[in-house]
Amino acid sequence: MGKTPASLKAHITRLEMTAPPKASMPVPVNIQTAIMRAPGIPLPFYRYLYRQVGARWQWVDRLRMSDAQLAETLNDKRNNISVLYVNGAPAGFYEYFCEDEDTIELSHFGLIEHALGLGIGKWFLLQALYAIWALDPKRVTTTTNNLDHPRALQLYQMYGFSPVSTGTGIVRPLSDKELLEIARKS
Repeated sequence: MGKTPASLKAHITRLEMTAPPKASMPVPVNIQTAIMRAPGIPLPFYRYLYRQVGARWQWVDRLRMSDAQLAETLNDKRNNISVLYVNGAPAGFYEYFCEDEDTIELSHFGLIEHALGLGIGKWFLLQALYAIWALDPKRVTTTTNNLDHPRALQLYQMYGFSPVSTGTGIVRPLSDKELLEIARKS
């Protein structure tokens, strides 16, 4: 079949914020938006969102999970997913995990490619942070790396996240065989 893609080295930055964002931002004009919580999200829809948002940024971990593993992760009561719709179509999602009563991790955040450049990324991140801070944590954490959107780190810092540690990791991109298997599951 196809050859296995080379592994990629990632520079990882872990961030945290200890106070809600002070910013406010109106919904961009001439765009119809809705953000809907998705409890019990169907696995194929989640895989679709994860792949559409993360393909450019080498998001692979959740795609490698079996149905049972993914269902257990997504159905964990501490895990929350909300989907952004723009002009009626899915346009991105955010996911957070309540580690304990003090700490919530923004585990996934991003837009589908058709929504990039519409001016909604900053607004959508702010909505995610408002939802998380409404739960009254003491701190919110997230992680990004140099394979993510080039302005991801800057955007997180703009809303109050501060880097707390850095490290390196290896990302093994999906092989053609894995991509076919994922397509069969969807």
